[in-house]
Amino acid sequence: MYDKIQETVTFLKKMGLATPDYGIVLGTGLGSLVNIIDIIRKIPYAEIPNFPISTVKGHSGTLIYGNIGGKKVVAMQGRFHIYEGWDMKQVTFPIRVMQFLGVQKLIVSNASGGVNPDFKVGDIMVITDHINMMPSHPLQGKNDDRLGPRFVDMHEPYSLEMIAKFEKIAKEFNIEIQKGVYLALQGPTFETPAEYKMVELMGADAVGMSTVPEVIVAKHMGMSCFGLSVITDLGIEGHVEAVSHEAVQLAAKSSEKVISKLVQEFILR
Repeated sequence: MYDKIQETVTFLKKMGLATPDYGIVLGTGLGSLVNIIDIIRKIPYAEIPNFPISTVKGHSGTLIYGNIGGKKVVAMQGRFHIYEGWDMKQVTFPIRVMQFLGVQKLIVSNASGGVNPDFKVGDIMVITDHINMMPSHPLQGKNDDRLGPRFVDMHEPYSLEMIAKFEKIAKEFNIEIQKGVYLALQGPTFETPAEYKMVELMGADAVGMSTVPEVIVAKHMGMSCFGLSVITDLGIEGHVEAVSHEAVQLAAKSSEKVISKLVQEFILR
């Protein structure tokens, strides 16, 4: 893997990518966050050596490089999931590439189902912690010490400093946000009522099909992480309703402008 990372990084540097301050992963329905980026370069995943290609509707499959208020960012407009058939190392490969480009701070976003009865569709949840219920692990197998240590400390998977800064900004803008624990399942099926109940009983506030592998690999490489979930459907006991990917996209889109505003100010500061 190390050689593939180096090959991809060399290609991207030749394309003009140079030491981004932030890496950003844009999830379902949140791809238009690129509108806040002063774009220098757009590169389709299909043109990047060793990159998988996103197959999910709403994930455009483009790497964006540019500026937000003078800060260099590299953003994934579309991510990869294990339910698409990629393995964990492929799913998290772009995170390793970001770190080798110089990224030390990672912002991840996703759409998720809320199981906290205080949540409503459209809420923005700051991820404070996660529960990994994926069937495989991105660090499984022989460890390459050039990438990170064999055993990774996860006592602070999401930066407390970054969370506090985001909370302060949201309060200044008088924007209500939620905080909670995100639980990751493999998908691609949405949860049954019993599964939603299980998620709640396990101590999570929201459930989704991504993000956790990326954060694990980011922590393996010493990066600081910040995560946001848009609550796009509810799995509250007694009130579980039918859900579709299209409905999830629409619900995520309803919060895009607010998230863009907050993330822009977050990076500026």
